[in-house]
Order: sequence, then structure tokens, then C-alpha cells
Amino acid sequence: QVQLVESGGGLVQAGGSLRLSCAPSGRTFSSYAMGWFRQAPGKDREFVAAIRWSGGSTYYADSVKGRFTISRDNAKNTVYLQMNSLKPEDTAVYYCAAAVGGSNYNYWGQGTQVTVSS
Repeated sequence: QVQLVESGGGLVQAGGSLRLSCAPSGRTFSSYAMGWFRQAPGKDREFVAAIRWSGGSTYYADSVKGRFTISRDNAKNTVYLQMNSLKPEDTAVYYCAAAVGGSNYNYWGQGTQVTVSS
């Protein structure tokens, strides 16, 4: 059973920074890609950023381009989301996801709360 564990969320003032981490627990796996999604209260879950494990290509939602950076540590099988210049509208539960055995995200973490105060 693959489990993803997120960490690094919290409360920060607008303009501040946070770094989220996501690592698998249980058995290791080889993923096609890993990504971050978020869901704000009353809104649908939305894509934030993704990284292909092979080659390291990265993808971002327009709303976070230039402010967020996704990266990976191959040795630790861990993915990070560095979030800078945070805005109140970035407030959401952030979820880590892995695409294993294909390009669809089929493993999800429990989520970590990020709250940005104005």
C-alpha cells in the first residue's frame, strides 16, 4: 500500500513563504509524475504544480507561476513545493499526489492546511 505524507503547512502572513514536503510511507514506488493540488473552502480541487520523475519537467498553474517552485529529491523519493510571495487566495488544503503506472494521479495524501493571512 502506497501512502503519501505531506508536511510543512501552517499559518503565514501575506508575502511570506512556506515549503511543503511529500514523501511516501510504506513500500517505495516508481512514479510517472508527482503533483500538488489544492482545495479552498467551497471550491473544487485544482491543480497547482507537477513534476515528471524522469527528466524533471515541471508544470504550473498560471496562478502560481513565478511564485511557487516544485522540485524533487530522487534519493529520498520526496517532492517539495516552495511557495513564495503567498497571497490570501492561496489559502487551501494542499494535497500531494502521485501518478503510478500511468499518467493519472492514483495516489493521494491526506492534505496539509496552508493559511495566508492578510
